[in-house]
Amino acid sequence: MGTVGFLSAKLKENKKNWFGPSPYVEVAVDDQSKKTEKCNNTHTPKWKQSLTVIVTPFSKLIFRVWSHQTLKADFLLGVATLDMSETLKSNNMKLSEVVQILQLCSDQDNTDVVGDLSICLDGVQVDPETFASQRVDQNGRMYYVDHIEKRTSWNRPDSLPSGWERRVDPMGRVYFVDHISRTTTWQRPTQESVRNFEEWQHQRSQLQGAMQQFNQRFIFGQIAAANKEFDPLGPLPHGWEKRTDTNGRVYFVHHTSRMTQWEDPRTQGLLNDKPLPEGWEMRFTVDGIPYFVDHNRRTTTYIDPRTGKSSLENGPQITYVRDFKAKVQYFRFWCQQLSMPQHIKITVTRKTLFEDSFQQIMSFHPQDLRRRLWIIFPGEEGLDYGGVAREWFFLLSHEVLNPMYCLFEYAGKDNYCLQINPASYINPDHLKYFKFIGRFIAMSLFHGKFIDTGFSLPFYKRILNKPLALKDLESIDTEFYNSLIWIKDNNLEECGLEMFFSVDKEILGEVTTHELKPDGGNVLVTEENKEEYIRLVAEWRLSRGVEEQTQAFFEGFNEVLPQQYLQYFDAKELEVMLCGMQEIDLVDWQRHTIYRHYARSSKQILWFWQFVKEMDNEKRMRLLQFVTGTCRLPMGGFADLMGSNGPQKFCIEKVGKENWLPRSHTCFNRLDLPPYKSYEQLKEKLMFAIEETEGFGQE
Repeated sequence: MGTVGFLSAKLKENKKNWFGPSPYVEVAVDDQSKKTEKCNNTHTPKWKQSLTVIVTPFSKLIFRVWSHQTLKADFLLGVATLDMSETLKSNNMKLSEVVQILQLCSDQDNTDVVGDLSICLDGVQVDPETFASQRVDQNGRMYYVDHIEKRTSWNRPDSLPSGWERRVDPMGRVYFVDHISRTTTWQRPTQESVRNFEEWQHQRSQLQGAMQQFNQRFIFGQIAAANKEFDPLGPLPHGWEKRTDTNGRVYFVHHTSRMTQWEDPRTQGLLNDKPLPEGWEMRFTVDGIPYFVDHNRRTTTYIDPRTGKSSLENGPQITYVRDFKAKVQYFRFWCQQLSMPQHIKITVTRKTLFEDSFQQIMSFHPQDLRRRLWIIFPGEEGLDYGGVAREWFFLLSHEVLNPMYCLFEYAGKDNYCLQINPASYINPDHLKYFKFIGRFIAMSLFHGKFIDTGFSLPFYKRILNKPLALKDLESIDTEFYNSLIWIKDNNLEECGLEMFFSVDKEILGEVTTHELKPDGGNVLVTEENKEEYIRLVAEWRLSRGVEEQTQAFFEGFNEVLPQQYLQYFDAKELEVMLCGMQEIDLVDWQRHTIYRHYARSSKQILWFWQFVKEMDNEKRMRLLQFVTGTCRLPMGGFADLMGSNGPQKFCIEKVGKENWLPRSHTCFNRLDLPPYKSYEQLKEKLMFAIEETEGFGQE
C-alpha cells in the first residue's frame, strides 16, 4: 500500500480557453482508479490532497490531468507515468516523502510536453528480497516467488493485464475482476488467457452467421429423423405384439401366455451379457438373427465369441462392411428404447445461459433428461419442434469453452479442440460443473443434437473407453510428441543426455515436480529403461492430473447414456456424431491444396482427385479426418485450415514406394502419397488406410 500526495502542476496556457482549465488528477494503478478534487480556472493548480492506492513493486502508476467541463465531457490535458520498480531502486527500496516531478505529455503524442506534475510518494516500503522474488532450485535453475498469491514460476511475474483487478472474497480466496467485460474469474489472468478470451469472444460474435452453417451439418439427414420405422432387431418372435400405453411407453404382449412385459423379448439379457472382446461388434440380419463382426480380422460369423455357440446353423455368409450408417441407425434405435415418455421444460435466459442450464439440468433426475426436450427462452415462447433445442445445444457448448470458467482449455496454440484444464480446481465448484457437462454431452448424443466445439482425439477415446497410445500425443502437443520420438530413436548414453523418471509441470504459475514412479527423481533414464520412461511420461502428459475432473464428467455422462452404448464407434466416428458432418466442397478442397514433389498435373494427383470425386460425403469426411485429424472445417473452409504451428493448407507429398500405404501427418495436414502405378492401386491403398478404425498409417 502507498500514499500519493498531489502538490502542484504547471500547465501550458491555451489562448482559446480564456478562463483557464479546472484541473483534477486521476491516478490509475493495477486497475484501481481514484481522483482528486478540482481547482477552478488556473494553469498552476495546487492540491492539498492525498490518495491511498494498493501498489506492488511491479506496478505502473498512470496520472491523467483532466479539465472539468460543465456542459461538455471532461477534457484530458496530459498524461504522466511512474514505474514503481525504477523509483524503488533509485530510493533504496523505501519511499518516504519522496517528491517526484513528472512530465505531462499529450495523449496523442508522447513527445509533446504540455506541463509538469509534482507528486509526493509516502509510506511505500518493500523488502528487497520480496521485490526481487528470485530463488535458485537444487539444480541451479532460477525461479520466482510471488509472496502475495503464494505461488512460484519460472518466469518473472507480470502485473495484471489492463482492465483487471485482484480481490479477496470473504473466505480469503483470491479472485480477479475484469472491469472491461464485467466478469470475474478464479484464474489469474495472463496475456495468453486474455488472448484466448478475446478469441472466444470473436468466435461468439460469429455465432449468428455460424448458426446457418451449423444447421447445415448432418448425419445422413439424422437418419431420416431417427428413422422411426427402422428396427435392427427384425420382427418379433411368434405370438408377440408391441403396444404403447397411454403415457407413450412401449410394452410387449405375449398372446400365448397372456402376459405383458416392458422388456423387448428379442433383447432380454442382451445388455447384461459380458462385453464382447475388443474389436468385436454384434449386429442383426433383416430377420432379427444376431451375427458378429470381427473388425480385427475384417470377418463376420454367427458364432458368439463369448460362448462359442452359433445363432444359426449353416447360415449364409455375410459380407464384411465397415458401415457407419448402420452403427448410427443401431445407436439411434437403442436411444429410442431408452427414451422416456412426455417432455421436460428447460427455461434459460441468454445472458446467464451457462448458470441457468447448470441449475436446470442438475435439478432433474438423470433419466428425465431422456425425455423430449422443450427449451424455453423467456420472451421468445413458442413450440419447440427441435430448432430451439438445436440452438441451445450449440450456444451452451460454446459457453462451456469460456476461459473464465477455467474448465476446459484449447489443446494447443492453434488447436481449438478442447481438453480438460488441469487448473480447473481454481474454480471451487469445478467437479459439479464437470458432472453437469458430462450430462450435457450425453444428452447431445442421446437426442441427436450437435455441439459447436469439439474435443481432442484423446478425450473422445476416453469417452469410448479406448486405450490411449503415444501417437495420440501428436494431436495435442506436437513438440512434446516429437521430443519423445527423438528419445526413442537416439542413444541417450551416446548423447550424454541426463534425465530422470520425473517431470516438471507449471499450473497457474506454480512449478511442481511429478515423479513418474516411486523415487523417480533419483532413477536415471537409460537405454535399457527408456521405453518405460516414454510410456510413463506419455501417460502423464495425456492425463496431467485431471483424473478427478474426468471421473466427475463420466459420472454425469453415464447417468444419462451408459458408455457401453457407444462401444461400436471409434474416436473419429464419435466426433462426427457430436459435431455433425459438413458438406465437403470438392472445388474448394482442390483450390486450396498444395503439392510437394508432385505437380498439379501429375497422374497420381489426377487419380487422387478422381478418387475423391467418386466418393460420397461420408468417405470424403473419413479422408479429411485421416489427413487433418478432424472432420470439422473452419468457417472459411479449406482456405482457413490450421496446423500445429498456425495456418496450414491441405498438402499432398510424394513419399515412399508404390507398395507402401499412404501416411498422414495430422499436425501438418499432410498426406504422404506414394507414386502408385495405376488408379486401381491408388484407390485400393487409400481406401484401406482411411477405413482402418484407429487410423492405420498415421504419423
